[in-house]
Amino acid sequence: MTLAIGEAAPDFELPASNGEKVKLSNFKGKNVVLYFYPKDMTPGCTTEACDFRDYHDEFSKLNAVILGISTDSLDKHKKFIEKYDLPFLLLADEDHQVCELYGVWKLKKNFGKEYMGIERSTFVIDQQGRLAKEWRKVKVKGHVEEALEFIKNELS
Repeated sequence: MTLAIGEAAPDFELPASNGEKVKLSNFKGKNVVLYFYPKDMTPGCTTEACDFRDYHDEFSKLNAVILGISTDSLDKHKKFIEKYDLPFLLLADEDHQVCELYGVWKLKKNFGKEYMGIERSTFVIDQQGRLAKEWRKVKVKGHVEEALEFIKNELS
């Protein structure tokens, strides 16, 4: 599926780390930072999650909610949240349907091995539920600040 800026973001429902099922459409009226990451407790993913944690209050002041998605289980998400004191929800997309919906489930290569996995990506969805910005093949350093600046300059 191709996503286009300005179009409605694909809705979905996934189990969340708070024990509830979360629908994207429940967040209409808020800006949503939807970030897809490969795996809990890995160095890059931990850095990214902690950066979102450290800027969480800044995002909140801009009426923005952060949602992290990986194919990890809720149990792994809960351990990740507890270890790093993450103040936002992590969603479990164990069958990678939402990853496929957003086009982030990709063939990856690592040390000569090929496998399917999540391409680190972030989507900003505006208060009306439309895709406002996307970043694919995200490099972690400086990314959270860039997302924050986008919301500050374009959506507030």
